[in-house]
Amino acid sequence: MSNKHPEAYHPDPLIQIRDLSVDYITDHGDFRAVKSVSFDIGKGEIFGLAGESGCGKSTIAFAINRLHKPPAYISEGSIIFDGKDLLTLSDKELGVMRWSEIAMVFQSAMNSLNPVITVEEQFADVLRHHRGMSDEQARDRAEKLLDLVNIPRERLKEYPHQFSGGMRQRLVIAIALSLNPQLIIMDEPTTALDVVVQREILQQIYQLREEFGFSVLFITHDLALMSQLCDRIAVMRFGDIVEVNKAYQIRNHPQHPYTQKLWASFPNIHESQHGKTTDTTQEETA
Repeated sequence: MSNKHPEAYHPDPLIQIRDLSVDYITDHGDFRAVKSVSFDIGKGEIFGLAGESGCGKSTIAFAINRLHKPPAYISEGSIIFDGKDLLTLSDKELGVMRWSEIAMVFQSAMNSLNPVITVEEQFADVLRHHRGMSDEQARDRAEKLLDLVNIPRERLKEYPHQFSGGMRQRLVIAIALSLNPQLIIMDEPTTALDVVVQREILQQIYQLREEFGFSVLFITHDLALMSQLCDRIAVMRFGDIVEVNKAYQIRNHPQHPYTQKLWASFPNIHESQHGKTTDTTQEETA
């Protein structure tokens, strides 16, 4: 097992990814999109996966849920979730775990929601299938979930197109929470939103994590945004993890040249007229 980044391993892991590789079959041979990646996500931890588009972040998210379709396939490694290797489970066993143990919030909320059925029906589909709830029980659960994400209960009867982009994203988060999963994977959940709504969504995620204790895999290309939310961050480049550390270390003392260049690509709003930063953020203690 690779031990290139000791900081990648958590003392109380919920999920352990070891030497994971994902390949794509092409006319010119197999292309390795994810290269022997290893990291843990701790129980109750918000773990960030950062990097530019095409570096393999979403490929890892799809691998955890085994959502890849040909020509992609998992060629090596293991994904141990709560003591079970997800790569050895049958499709039926994995189907039971999806949503109930591992939920996913995709980048485009509009594409995740069915445009021709009401929000209430979409909650009910998940709750009936996994929990066998009656319509009345499902409605009651959906109303409580809307309360959690600050959406009025009466809007359950509406369709996805009647909500703003930020509200649709909160709806998807509420559906992801409906079965009390242990892990929520969020793949670029704020990319299409303006900065004010982004902050609202991040605060919502943080508050819900504090209340329910689930773990989060938060994926984005925006390292600055991620550093405000995550406990630890892994930085990816060309299918490989180049650095893993606590968020404040990644922000204030990035070690890898690529991580340093990522930070340099963001404007420093705290820079003084003499070119020195006036950011007085204190480093947290280990």
